[in-house]
Amino acid sequence: MKQKKQLIIITLISMLSIIGAITYTQAQKADYRKKSLSMTKPAVITAPEVEVMTISKHNYQAQIIGNGEAQSRNILALTTEVSGQVETLSPQFETGKQIEQGALLTSLNDTSYQQAVTDAKLAVADAQVALLEEEREGQQAQLEWKNSGMTGEPDSTLVLRTPQLAAAQASLDNAQRQLNTAERNLQKTHITAPFNALIVSRDIQPGSYLSVGASVTTLYSTDRVEISIPLSEHQWQSLPDINTLTPKSWVVTLTNMEKNEQWQGYVQRVEQHLDSTSRQRALIVAVDLPLAQTPALFPGTFVTAAIPGKKWNDIWELPASAISQGGEVWYLDNNNNLLKFKANKLFEKGSTVYITPLSGMGTAQIVVRPLNTYLVGMHMSPIQTDATESSANKLLAHVQEEQ
Repeated sequence: MKQKKQLIIITLISMLSIIGAITYTQAQKADYRKKSLSMTKPAVITAPEVEVMTISKHNYQAQIIGNGEAQSRNILALTTEVSGQVETLSPQFETGKQIEQGALLTSLNDTSYQQAVTDAKLAVADAQVALLEEEREGQQAQLEWKNSGMTGEPDSTLVLRTPQLAAAQASLDNAQRQLNTAERNLQKTHITAPFNALIVSRDIQPGSYLSVGASVTTLYSTDRVEISIPLSEHQWQSLPDINTLTPKSWVVTLTNMEKNEQWQGYVQRVEQHLDSTSRQRALIVAVDLPLAQTPALFPGTFVTAAIPGKKWNDIWELPASAISQGGEVWYLDNNNNLLKFKANKLFEKGSTVYITPLSGMGTAQIVVRPLNTYLVGMHMSPIQTDATESSANKLLAHVQEEQ
């Protein structure tokens, strides 16, 4: 009986093992079929994403950016025209001081020049006496020739003392010129400012002896500073014609980037030659009374000039990042496929570029940051981003659109 129970138990265990093996085998087959089906199913290809911005035509005014150094209109190294010892110095004759035109800077010892004037006056007086005497002699000669009863003119002009009279007159003229020179030299012993000026250097001391041509001071005029702004040919094309630029009404904003200071200047003139080094032509911007500005615009200040240019109608505004290294613009067609064209840049403002629109297109989906791996015809998945436009750049467009 006991053996029979054991046999039954062994039989049940064997049956359960067989059932488990069959179940495991069936599960493995099902899993294999599932994997096989997933491997034969076609893969879904997702189009690459690309950041784009929708742009349209607007009207904008160009802005040209240039750099230059503010320099006084007149820069003079003042020298002496006569020699002498420095006798006096004006209290205002110090570096950093501003002086008016005609103000005395220094005076030289003038004793010898006063003597020269006195001698020249004496020479003039003597020449005047000699001329009067010669005039009297000529009158007497005329009378004697008339009383002699002789007709016609004498054989020589010496008879009537015509050459003697001319010589006396020339002597007086020469003496007068020498007097003028002596008086001028005496005046030059007082050295004055030839224009309203800033004293940059003082090159003499009390008691110094100055020879003719010795340096006295360096002066900068204070009526105006000028900034020469070299521009490329492309920048010149963004500016209006010379007649529009030069009536002193074309306002230019000047900025000292180091100190964040600004001034308003104007276009003074346009250079008509190319610089031999840079091969560029310059625009001259001026600021009147620079030291009276708030803040003062000191000569020697390096500034950045923002010059308003032409007004362009119906053009595109793009971020600079939208222009590829090859100068191309990528965009999506109506089927979201990539296309490109060569950008015709009109002008730039900071990180913004203004270009000629593609012919026949008013609006476009422009790729913001094109990659070198892009190919024409690639299908893309666009992600829209808003175009950032400054109110200053859009002002002209809004005004014209409202009109």
